[in-house]
Amino acid sequence: MFRNQYDTDVTTWSPAGRLFQVEYAMEAVKQGSAAIGLRSKTHVVLACVNKANSELSSHQKKIFKVDDHIGVAIAGLTADGRVLSRYMRTECINYSFNYESPLPVGRLVVQLADKAQVCTQRSWKRPYGVGLLVGGTDESGAHLYYNCPSGNYFEYQAFAIGSRSQAAKTYLERRFENFYELFKG
Repeated sequence: MFRNQYDTDVTTWSPAGRLFQVEYAMEAVKQGSAAIGLRSKTHVVLACVNKANSELSSHQKKIFKVDDHIGVAIAGLTADGRVLSRYMRTECINYSFNYESPLPVGRLVVQLADKAQVCTQRSWKRPYGVGLLVGGTDESGAHLYYNCPSGNYFEYQAFAIGSRSQAAKTYLERRFENFYELFKG
């Protein structure tokens, strides 16, 4: 089952300086169904490919509402995506209760990245096998972030994850200026 002796847990580094468990989680994101996000100054659009694995099953939900101003699109293990979206909902509710204002998108993304990164340090945990496109608006405008299983996060104007994401990224790079003009308002 294991390729070598260095992928039995997440805290064992290979001689080449790699954490195979994290790489496996990132591979799960690459093999998941495609998710795309676009942002303008005022709006964020998230889209996913919903396809059933077989004729006997239905598709799994890949876009989740976190709060009135934040949504998430996932690629990878859907169960991990549900766990993280539930965590994000809880954080938004707690922040709203304590401060009587919506949670800034950037702060939520940092908390999510910290939670994912802890899983790369503990031998009794495994990295989340899901990539998340977090889109939302707050006082500073619209934001689109990508959180990967390693705990890194990046902000983008447009991004795609999942299977065939490279083709989608190429398309977005060629056509993004046209999209941005459509969203101006």
